Amino acid sequence: MTPEQLRIYHTQCVKELANELGFMGCGISQASHLQNEEPRLKDWLNKGMHGGMTYMENYFDKRLNPSLLVEGATTVISLLYNYYPSETQAAGLPKISKYAYGEDYHYVIKDKMFELVKRLQEKVGLFAYRVFVDSAPVLEKVWAAKAGLGWIGKNTLLIHPKKGSFFFLSEIICDLDCWADDPIRSYCGTCTKCMDACPTQAIIKPHVLDASRCISYLTIELKELAIKEKDFPVEDWIFGCDICQDVCPWNKFSTPHSEDRFHPDSLLLNMDKYAWMQMDEASFKKLFKTSPISRAKFQGMMRNISRLDE
Repeated sequence: MTPEQLRIYHTQCVKELANELGFMGCGISQASHLQNEEPRLKDWLNKGMHGGMTYMENYFDKRLNPSLLVEGATTVISLLYNYYPSETQAAGLPKISKYAYGEDYHYVIKDKMFELVKRLQEKVGLFAYRVFVDSAPVLEKVWAAKAGLGWIGKNTLLIHPKKGSFFFLSEIICDLDCWADDPIRSYCGTCTKCMDACPTQAIIKPHVLDASRCISYLTIELKELAIKEKDFPVEDWIFGCDICQDVCPWNKFSTPHSEDRFHPDSLLLNMDKYAWMQMDEASFKKLFKTSPISRAKFQGMMRNISRLDE
């Protein structure tokens, strides 16, 4: 094969295998230094919009340059994996973000990605790579947008024009030679529904999120014992928040996932405040051992539940 034919073959193999393994979308971009993102990221951090997530200050250069994560990297493969559920919690219960209904996505998607790499190397030969699922200094939404998988909306989430935004992002950074996809333009238009609906006004202007005010941050990442309701009206959310996605018109295209490992336990979907309050730490650790909810820890969840009395 000529270099061009080989590049086409690699690209076809990547996308066919991603589809076979159940990924909702697969896009490819050229691994390059994200120069345009550098001043935006620096300004966001300098203004303290990352709150107590000080780890986001680490590895600044690696967040912008994939070759510092994988030596000789030429390609970033971005993947979407659907988590939109077929059933949700009943009204009036303490609210949990839809992404946390099932097994921790880090485990589920990494398993899929390693299988994708395994099958890909069987077809095209060995190549250098690393897989990333929201656990390393990678600007996931930027790479997915560069790969044509959607645009970054005013709520700072990636939005796909036919699939909405209820999906996980992951990446394979590698030295496999592939064709890059073209980005698409934004279709948010004049809509501000996400900004208007946020009870803590965390979206301070289009495309800028003050994470320190975000309900997801306040219920998961914030380690302080108290959340002041008068300052941060987090409503009935006890783990994460879906408000800016639920009101987004593009999510009318969301369809239920088919991943068995994301199916929720009926117990979780029906837990009322009393059931949460009766739980001890041992029961919590057993029930949520493989759940994203474990990230908030028992003390954090009890803090969030007790706040519902305020």
